[in-house]
Amino acid sequence: MWTIILISALCASIYYYIIKPMSYWKNKNVIYEKPIPMFGSMLPIVLRLRSNTELFTGLYYKFKNQRYFGIFNFKSPMLVIRDPDLIKTLYVKEFDAFPEHRPFLAKDVDPLWSKNLFAMEGGEEWHDLRSTLSPSFTSSKMKAMFGLMKECTQQFSKHFSNNGDLMEVELKDTFARFANDVIGTTAFGVTCNSLADPNNEFYVLAKELSNFSGTKGLIFLFNFFAPSLAKYVRIPMFSKRVRDFFTTLVKDTVKLRREKGIVRPDMLHLLMEAQKGQLKYEENHSLPETGFAVVEESEMGKTQRKHIIQVTDEIMTAQVLIFFFAGFDTVSTMMSYACYELAINPDVQDKLRKEVDETLQDSNGEFTYDNVTNMKYLDMVISEALRKWPPFIAADRRCVKPFTIEPKNPGEPRLHLEKGSLIICPIRGIHLDPKYYPNPDKFDPERFNDENKHNILPYTYLPFGVGPRNCIGSRFALLEGKLVIAEIISKFEIVPIQKTQIPIVFSKSNFNPLPDNGIWVGLKPRSK
Repeated sequence: MWTIILISALCASIYYYIIKPMSYWKNKNVIYEKPIPMFGSMLPIVLRLRSNTELFTGLYYKFKNQRYFGIFNFKSPMLVIRDPDLIKTLYVKEFDAFPEHRPFLAKDVDPLWSKNLFAMEGGEEWHDLRSTLSPSFTSSKMKAMFGLMKECTQQFSKHFSNNGDLMEVELKDTFARFANDVIGTTAFGVTCNSLADPNNEFYVLAKELSNFSGTKGLIFLFNFFAPSLAKYVRIPMFSKRVRDFFTTLVKDTVKLRREKGIVRPDMLHLLMEAQKGQLKYEENHSLPETGFAVVEESEMGKTQRKHIIQVTDEIMTAQVLIFFFAGFDTVSTMMSYACYELAINPDVQDKLRKEVDETLQDSNGEFTYDNVTNMKYLDMVISEALRKWPPFIAADRRCVKPFTIEPKNPGEPRLHLEKGSLIICPIRGIHLDPKYYPNPDKFDPERFNDENKHNILPYTYLPFGVGPRNCIGSRFALLEGKLVIAEIISKFEIVPIQKTQIPIVFSKSNFNPLPDNGIWVGLKPRSK
């Protein structure tokens, strides 16, 4: 008798918690990728048959005639938005309904994670923080930081100039070290040389901060697989070692600057100004913009709030940590693929070198904020690298109130989304869609020349996300990337070597769009 009851209870649990959720999109009459119980649409990733990047891009093409389609992130239903007009509607016009990312952790598990701008829920607190921090990322603030970036690029080129004739370089690790040094000096006021001193504490902890293997990887999988249970597993995002190091660093640096009256043109100084309520969004329109790819701050971010959030030391630490978290990995990916494409497209590299050399001739051999941001072909190269190799393959949002997507095409339902519903925009799929970018696998900077760039359909170019919750640091990333690429081109020829993988094959175990064995090129010093 008890055996029958237990078997019945087990079968009922399997049905209600594993089988029934897989009918979610069918019950809503939405076209969807047929799921596998427990794994949803993610089994190819779990079995390492396909990379995360390839899975989402493949699904994008599979449903090429749809404005949207359904998938299952394990047992959680997600709506994939393909149509640019619908992206604009959900991510911009109806931002109030879709104002936040899917949470990785329960709100109170790790304050340094939950209080950063990316992870914060999309209510008044996030709005207050965004408008408080936005003035820190205007073009005038980037110009003030330019000198700090330039010191790092000169340190970078000097390191390789002293290393002989042809140097074989793994770009991802190399640029991760460079990005670490840039963030160290521009965010914390810490000077380090992670190429000459590869095991410096700042770099080691920064790498740990952005490492998604081991326990941190399990945290992410657990939140995807069982979000209702994950809130009871109170494992923080950051280790005690990382948390203590950066918390102490920010606290001690802020204390020293206050006591000594030290002013340095870096992010920590701007956060200290925000803490005093002395930052306002003031864009200098006389300065050249940082490029086609830069995302415009929404009116929400520009508007001064009546209630200004109290920027505590903990909130300051959380922001510089997410600055690290985002800039360390994504910016190094952008720079790596830009150099990779220059190596395998020597005609593009020659054209860029001509522009760089002419720029230096006109400015006494010095890079300045103005001449770097005025280089048109450099901007075209970076813009095309971000199109073909976007660091973010998708942008997610969570619905915070019921919302209805009205039908537009024949056969579409009137789709009601409940509070808590998840949507995702497949950035890489859109960037490689031949409908928007003919011959999309070709690296062609001319897509972004003065004649062609105006023909790019709105909401089909999204390297830094979309809507009020886009990447606040796009100007910083673009300026950093342009400066180091210009420095490299001025000093070296970038060439393919035996280790250069053509074409790139994405890792099936790495969450990010990278190959297993790295991105390799050769740096050959230019003859004087």
